[in-house]
Parts: sequence; C-alpha cells; structure tokens
Amino acid sequence: MSKLWDKGLALNQQIEAFTVGNDYLLDQSLVYYDCIASKAHASVLEKAALLSPDEAQQIKQGLDDIIALQIKGEFEITSEQEDCHTAIEAYLIETLGELGKKIHTARSRNDQVLTAQRLYYRDQLKEVESLRVKLIETMAQFVERFGQISYPGYTHMQKAMPSSFAMWGWAFIESMEDNGMLLATVSKILDQSPLGTAAGYGVPLEIDREMAAQELGFARVQQNPIYAQNSRGKFDALLIHSLSAMTADFNKIASDLILFNMSEFKFVKLPDEFCTGSSIMPQKKNPDVLELMRAKHHLVKACEFEVSSLTGNLISGYNRDLQLTKEPVMKALKITQDCLEIAVLLFQNLEVNEDRCQKAMSPELYATERAYDLVRQGVPFRDAYIQIAHSLEEDS
Repeated sequence: MSKLWDKGLALNQQIEAFTVGNDYLLDQSLVYYDCIASKAHASVLEKAALLSPDEAQQIKQGLDDIIALQIKGEFEITSEQEDCHTAIEAYLIETLGELGKKIHTARSRNDQVLTAQRLYYRDQLKEVESLRVKLIETMAQFVERFGQISYPGYTHMQKAMPSSFAMWGWAFIESMEDNGMLLATVSKILDQSPLGTAAGYGVPLEIDREMAAQELGFARVQQNPIYAQNSRGKFDALLIHSLSAMTADFNKIASDLILFNMSEFKFVKLPDEFCTGSSIMPQKKNPDVLELMRAKHHLVKACEFEVSSLTGNLISGYNRDLQLTKEPVMKALKITQDCLEIAVLLFQNLEVNEDRCQKAMSPELYATERAYDLVRQGVPFRDAYIQIAHSLEEDS
C-alpha cells in the first residue's frame, strides 16, 4: 500500500512530487503522536465491537513497535507514502496482514492529522512554558545582581529620565508573565479532541469520542466536525500569535542591548564568547546573537501571516491548502524555543558596567524631578515646567 487514498490509478510523478512537498519529512515529528492517537482509536473501535479485544491488542502492540523504531531513528516515511499516517498503516498491514487494514475504520486522514498535531502542539507548548518560567527566574536573578544600577532612560532616542536595570528587567518579566497568560489561553483552546470527526462530517457509526479524548488527555471533545476542520488554520494562527508575543519581547531586549553594548554607551558587556569577529577588521566584536534574536521575531510573524493567509478565502471543510500550515507552525515553535534558550543564556552571562552607566547620568535627566520639587513647594506644574526649561537653556 502506498497511499491511503490509492484506488489503483497511477499518478503523474511530477504532480505527486508537487502535492507531497516535504510533508513526509516534517511528519517524522508526528509519528509518535499519530501512534498514540491510533492506540486510543483502537480502544474506541474495540468498545464499538469493530475490533475484538485480541485484534485491538495486536494493533496497539504494532503501534508500540513503530514508536520503538522511531525512537531509534529506524522508522522510514517515503515520499511515495506522503505522510506518517500512511507509513504507519502500511507497517501495520505489512506486519499484521488484513487486521492492519481495520485501524482506519471510523476516521479519516483529516482527523488523524488534526489529532496528531494537537498532541504535538501540546507537548511543544509545555516546553515553551517551561522555558518561559526558567527565563523569568533568570531575569529576576539578573535584576538581583544589577538592578540597583541607574542608567539614562530614553524617549525619542534622547535622554529623558533616570531608569535602572531593575526597572528595565522587570518590564520584560511582567511582559513574560502576560505572555504566559496568553499561552495558557491558547493551550486551553487547543485542548479539545477532533478524533472521530473524520473528513469533517462525522462517520455513520456509533463511536465513543469522549473515550478517545480522555485516553489522550484532552480536556474535552471538539463536537462539530465541520468546525474541527475550520479550526485547523485558526488554532494554528492563534498558537503562532502567542509565540510572536514572546519573540516581540526578544526583539526589544535585543535592540536595547545592541544599543547599550555599543562602544559609545558600554552600559552592558557581552562575554567575548558570545560575539563574532570581522573578516577584515581585527578589532570587531559583533553582537550577532542579538541581531539574529531581533530578526527571529520577524520570522515568527511571517509564519503567523503565512498561516492566516493560507487559510483565508477557503470554503468550510478540508482543503488541501491546509497541508501547508504544518511547516510554519513547527518553524515558529522551534524559533521561539531557541530564542528562549538563548535569552536564558544571555541573562545568565550579561554584565552591567556601573561606571559607564553613572557617567551617563547627566543633569538634564533630573529636570522632571526638579520641576516636581517646585510643585511640592506650591508652584503650579506648568509654571514649574517652564522655569526648569529656562534654567536648562541658560545652563547650556
């Protein structure tokens, strides 16, 4: 068996390569999740008397064998098979004979894909959440070491008022806490089982979808089969959006530190081992890691736009366009996890140059404070504002 939809007709090889794309490569990440979803489905089929207890056990053992092969890197998915779902069923048929053909009863490749992806996303988001918590802890430790150091705060790229590395660090800690709420909300939306919705219109068999959802650890069943298909791009875009909120913080952190690390500022120092050199200028210590972290946010936003754009103007139900949403989600997850790990490493090793920060604390930074000293003496704020402005002009 080469394809789940194969009816014995040959497919133009150029068309085949175009429609398969790199899905068979991406699906190596989904093999485990499709297997555990298929084990739950076997239990559902057993309860519906569509598999005997012995048949269900044989299929589950076959799926466990596939998982073992996958862990060892020995489970192959060929381009002819298109995806992991076909490769898994082909293995079951090869090892179990006619029994292997029964596992696809009461489901479609459409709800297979959705279920495997939801399970994969769930684990990936748990990893993101774990790294988010670790980053908050690391940033708090950074603030503990350097938070008392003041430096100029800027508006319009001009000196404005005194700031501190406690104020700066906590700005991103609070933002990361909000990012956690967004991540939790998206995780809750994703936490519903589409298994049993088949191609998007259900199946004419009595199956216990709640049983499958519970076995797979989903909070609830996604009831409407059309919505299960319609939610594929919607949920994916929501997931990437929650990731882009984090990478937006990395973008700003990186932009700040690139500025603060310049020789004209030297408020902070990156370890030499974090920097790269120039092929022509011997003196250069380039903050490439920060520049790439800044840029990665735009890649994640591009993934979000890619998914939203791909799923626009589609009629309800499954359309093959949805196949192309898989890669940008996987890409956005990987980028975000990488950035979180790099950010943890960064805050563990970043140093603050207190002397340079103090030298930059010039008198104009205290202009607002001086105006409020006058306010406390009973001078109206607008008069105090003008008085201090004039004194600064005279001093200059």
